[in-house]
Amino acid sequence: MFKYILGFAGFYFSGFLLAILGYFVGGVIDRAQSLGLGAVNPLANGQRKLVFLETTFMLMGKLAKVDGHISKDEINHVEDFIQKMGMSPEHRQQAINQFKLGSTADFNIDTALNDFMAHCGQTLHLKQVMLMYLIVMAAADGRVDSQEEAFLKLVANRLGYSDIQFQQMLDMVLNQSHFSQGSPVSASSLDDAYKALGVTSDQSDQEIKRAYRKLMSQYHPDKLIGQGLPEDMIKVATEQAKEIQVAYDLIKKQREKN
Repeated sequence: MFKYILGFAGFYFSGFLLAILGYFVGGVIDRAQSLGLGAVNPLANGQRKLVFLETTFMLMGKLAKVDGHISKDEINHVEDFIQKMGMSPEHRQQAINQFKLGSTADFNIDTALNDFMAHCGQTLHLKQVMLMYLIVMAAADGRVDSQEEAFLKLVANRLGYSDIQFQQMLDMVLNQSHFSQGSPVSASSLDDAYKALGVTSDQSDQEIKRAYRKLMSQYHPDKLIGQGLPEDMIKVATEQAKEIQVAYDLIKKQREKN
C-alpha cells in the first residue's frame, strides 16, 4: 500500500525518478509491516511493549486464581519468572501490580484481551509468546488441570487460535519443557522431541527441519523486540528456543544413526 502512495506522491511532485524512490521506500515499509515490525512506528512499538507487559501479568494473575485461590507454588513461579527475566525495578513493580489486578474478582478478561488485540493482534509472534508464557505458568506444578486448560483455551480462542491449534501448541510447549537445561533424558525423550516440534516420526528430514526453523524464528530476539516484546522479557523466549534446539538435536542425532 505504502509503495503505491509514496510512488504516486513522488511522481506528482517531482517526476519519474522520485516516483521510483518513493515506490522503493514504500515497499520497504510494506514489507516491514507485513512482518509485524514495530520499528516502523516507534510510538506504536512502545505502546505494544506496555500493553504486552500489562496483559501478560494480568492474565497470569487470573490464571493463578482460576481455581479459587493462589498457591505458594504459583507465587514462586511468578517471582522466579520476574527474576529470570532480569526485569528493571520499574517493570518488576508494574508486573506485580498487574498480577494482583488480574487476580481480583472483578477483573474483566474481555477488556484486557480487547486492548491487547487492538495493539498486538497484527503481530506475528507476540500472541504466541504470551500464550506460551501462560502455558508454562500453568504447568509450573507439573501438570495443567482442567480449570487451567479451560482458561488457556478461552484466551487462545480470543487470540484467534482454533481449538485444534491451541491443543497443538499446548502439547508442543509442555513437551518442550522436557528439554529444559538439566532435565534428564528418558526413554520417551525421542517421542517428546517430535511433539515439542509439532511433528511426527514419519515426516521427512526436510519437513522436520522446516518445523524447527519456523519455531526458532518465532523466538528470535530481534523479531520479538521489533514487534514490541519488552527487552527484559526476551530471556524467557530465548530459553524456550534452547529447549527447541535440544529437542531438534536429539531427533537429528537419532536419525543420523539410522
